[in-house]
Amino acid sequence: MFNDSLEKSDVDVFNAIVSEDNRTAEGLELIPSENFPSKSVLQALGSVMNNKYAEGYPFFRKKDGTVEWDKTGRYYGGNRYIDVVEKLAIERAKKLFGAEHVNVQPYSGSPANIEVYFALLVFGDRIMGMSLDHGGHLTHGHPVNFSGRAYNFVQYGVDEESNLLDYDNIRKMAEREQPKLILSGATAYPRTIDFREFADIAKDVGAISMSDIAHIAGLIVGDAHPSPFPFTDVVTTTTHKTLRGPRGAMIMCKKDFAQKIDKAVFPGMQGGPHEHAIAAKAVAFNEALQPGFKDYARQIVKNAKALADGLMSHGFKLVTDGTDNHLILVDLRNKNITGKEAEAALDEAGITVNKNTIPYDTGTPWNPSGIRLGTPAITTRGMKESEMKTVAELISKAIDVADDDSLLEKVRGNVRELSERFPIYS
Repeated sequence: MFNDSLEKSDVDVFNAIVSEDNRTAEGLELIPSENFPSKSVLQALGSVMNNKYAEGYPFFRKKDGTVEWDKTGRYYGGNRYIDVVEKLAIERAKKLFGAEHVNVQPYSGSPANIEVYFALLVFGDRIMGMSLDHGGHLTHGHPVNFSGRAYNFVQYGVDEESNLLDYDNIRKMAEREQPKLILSGATAYPRTIDFREFADIAKDVGAISMSDIAHIAGLIVGDAHPSPFPFTDVVTTTTHKTLRGPRGAMIMCKKDFAQKIDKAVFPGMQGGPHEHAIAAKAVAFNEALQPGFKDYARQIVKNAKALADGLMSHGFKLVTDGTDNHLILVDLRNKNITGKEAEAALDEAGITVNKNTIPYDTGTPWNPSGIRLGTPAITTRGMKESEMKTVAELISKAIDVADDDSLLEKVRGNVRELSERFPIYS
């Protein structure tokens, strides 16, 4: 069994993987946090780098805080080639973002955020973050999450009329609350975030500035969204989503915070790093450094704008009436369908989205008034503005016939026809 193929050793898992491959190949993945990494990224992710423990870092930090590439930074032997890929990941990430220091070991985005808090604050310190209900993330201080239980979060949101961030109100809140850290970034905000304004507010009240760019990291390196560098103190991001790498994360920061960040990641909150994922991160970063990645990032935004226009032409109400980035937040109340119902109907039609609250929603998180969708994955497949018009039409048809399984199956056939023209892996 040890040397058997998966098809022979575990047919149940093999069949589930094949089915998932078919589902994505025949459908439209529109969840804005999802994407398709390259074959090279997947090859690194499934490599022998999975097998090695490498607690520590591929560098040694001296007493004065400076670092040297040195194998004595590891607590295990046998890491000479592991060190090669982690160094590559670090240096490539620095080049991509213009960061002074990078830690590529965080397992995912949520741990990365918690590790920053753990590094720079003490339990109970006050933090300002964006409310989940208005587009923030669970780790931005929601009370059900560790972040909201361990730290004293005060939460800002968007203006009730425009659904845009109100920087004057955010500044007033910061002056009133005097937080130790101000966090910018979102998971369901379709407009440009002014990271410089956030950093200025934090500086003026004596707070650390932090940005979570998980959703828009690929747009930032592709010059399709303003960057939080070099003025933001600490930046976290996932490495999948628009960056199109493996599931994982990293923390980038100014040198003054480097030692505390590294210590918080290991040994503070993690043990052995997942070096197969770090190898895949290195591959993805190299891909993002190529000139064509900028074209890809800009096409994501072009497609999102075209899809937004298409949806509005079919009578859909969009939060902020459009988008500046990769995602679209749809208010379904004028369509007399909930987000939960729409997600289910679209799923039956082969279109994958997620139900999502809209600002000032009267629904619940499990049955909200909106859906969230985005264009990273379908842009990876090669679709452009003309296909977005078709996608908007398919979404509209599916919503219109949400209660009719036979008509949804017809829409599914149209979805399949479109998808087959744009294979994921050839």
